[in-house]
Amino acid sequence: MKNSKIFVYAALALSAFGMQSCLDYDTPGDEFNANQTIVPPVISSGKADVIDYEKVISDEGVAEAIMALDDNIRTAQTGVYGIRGGKDGGAPEAHAYQFCYTLGPDNYVQYFCVPHYDFPYSNFTLRSTYDMCKGSIGGPGSGFSSAKLYIAPLLNTEKIDSVPELKAIFLTLFNYSAIENADLFGPMPYEEFKALRDKSPFEYNDVRTIYYGVKKNLDDAIACLKYYKDNRSQAYKEQLANVMYSYLTIVNEPYSKTWEDMEPWIRFANSLKLRMAIHMSGIEPETAKTWAEEAVRDGVITDVDNEVAIYPTFSGKDHPLVEITGWSDAVMGASFLNLLENLDHPYMKYLFTKNSVGLAKSPQAVEGSSCPATTPMNSVYVGMRDGVAPGEGQAAANNPYCGYSMLDKAYLAQTQAPLFLMKCSEVYFLLAEGALRGWNMGGTAKQFYEQGIRNASLEARSFMGNKYNQLVDDYLNVEAPKGIPYVDPQGLTPDMPSVTKIGVKWNEGDSPEVKLEKIITQKYIASFPYSYESWVDLRRVGYPKLFPILGVADGDGTIGAGDPWVQTKENIMRRIPWASDDPQTKEDIANTGIPALGEGATDTQGQHLWWDNGASNF
Repeated sequence: MKNSKIFVYAALALSAFGMQSCLDYDTPGDEFNANQTIVPPVISSGKADVIDYEKVISDEGVAEAIMALDDNIRTAQTGVYGIRGGKDGGAPEAHAYQFCYTLGPDNYVQYFCVPHYDFPYSNFTLRSTYDMCKGSIGGPGSGFSSAKLYIAPLLNTEKIDSVPELKAIFLTLFNYSAIENADLFGPMPYEEFKALRDKSPFEYNDVRTIYYGVKKNLDDAIACLKYYKDNRSQAYKEQLANVMYSYLTIVNEPYSKTWEDMEPWIRFANSLKLRMAIHMSGIEPETAKTWAEEAVRDGVITDVDNEVAIYPTFSGKDHPLVEITGWSDAVMGASFLNLLENLDHPYMKYLFTKNSVGLAKSPQAVEGSSCPATTPMNSVYVGMRDGVAPGEGQAAANNPYCGYSMLDKAYLAQTQAPLFLMKCSEVYFLLAEGALRGWNMGGTAKQFYEQGIRNASLEARSFMGNKYNQLVDDYLNVEAPKGIPYVDPQGLTPDMPSVTKIGVKWNEGDSPEVKLEKIITQKYIASFPYSYESWVDLRRVGYPKLFPILGVADGDGTIGAGDPWVQTKENIMRRIPWASDDPQTKEDIANTGIPALGEGATDTQGQHLWWDNGASNF
């Protein structure tokens, strides 16, 4: 089939996906079944992860291949955007991003809280944070749906084997999204999706198999990209640089250097390997150590020039949270804001708004609430307790929760905040945890921890007015939290004493457990607003310490209330259940999906994943 036809079919599929994206995201796999009939065509299925990087390719051969692949590359680019909430072939935008993040995982980790229950334009109601809402709970799966629909066809196209470095990069991006999806939902038909299988039944691979398959792909991709530097002509490199500069501007380093040695992409692949190693450190510690030390030897992202992100300066769109905040669809989570306040974090000086309306103590205030009778407008920073029953409507005049603290959208837009795939601060915290576990990370936990904090700001690295960088030195020396309690100005939830008992300053005399809590707490703050990695950490090690999420009765019955004063393991949602209505997908889930979760497993919110084994942290 000619490439022009391939692009037409993929574009039609993208349009179909985009039309439903504001309304419904179902289980990955549904789009190959009865619900949709337009799917990317099978090109040469089954060779997506075979990279013949020692193949002799002439300058003319690579030029011909790049020209033939033009439509496929354009389509694959939409898949990369889709990983972070892209829609209709464009850069990440508010509606799709909202379904990926702010209606789900952003609330599970308590960065944000949804202040109203009604979504009339999308035809669903979201009763609280853990609500099993069919209209939104599958939304985070849309990222990988995009990757498999629009990146996998390129990986299976015969011509891609004449540009092996391009294949290695897109295979790495596909696998990045696959790991995200496995960490959200658990098992999936990873091998069949990668091979572009387009018919049911699908066989679900367990999470361990997915991790090991991704590791093999990453090793092959890294070998390919290393081979490139000394074995491809300058003309070859220039042609590759031109096509990637046009279609995949997600690395921060100047392209003249990037395409000379592929270093940023090698570091990206190794950083993903390191992330995976840390995830599995509690279940297979020796293998995790081996993977991590391999990644560090090969080079991980330790400089902002090697970061990988979708940049507003290239995509032409602000961070989607600018628009979402303007809709009053996401206010700050009380636990996150209280943590920042207690540690005197730089963000408390500039990143959030105070209450936008005057707030009155509710007639339904709980007994013992210390909130005043009235809280004047613009007088306090106040977040919303995750899990509390939200209000109705998006107008603060009628729904006071919409008047709680939000991101300062004007500042966020001004900073051109990137949507990071791999931020160097995360890598530093991964290195810090590895060093704490006794792995050879090439430095000490203290060194990596402090570097992670120094590189943690969400602003674009080129933003000259970065206030975080002006305040970080003082922040590194915070020895103890302030002990500030949370008080709901409406009195609808009880006063909460701070659960934060640690400071920021590194102390060698601290126990390993306290050091781990410090690392993960600062990683959690540095990751904001990217919630997927923070949710992994919360599940696997129980940090950071947060307020318990309320309203667990709105879930599926497998999450408990736990301790009323601090979130415990019983109160943490462990995975997103599969939310499919497609009969064939439901049959696939029953036949291979649930068995792949493990013996005695259930398709529930409380079901632990492979790496989430509940063992002690040390």
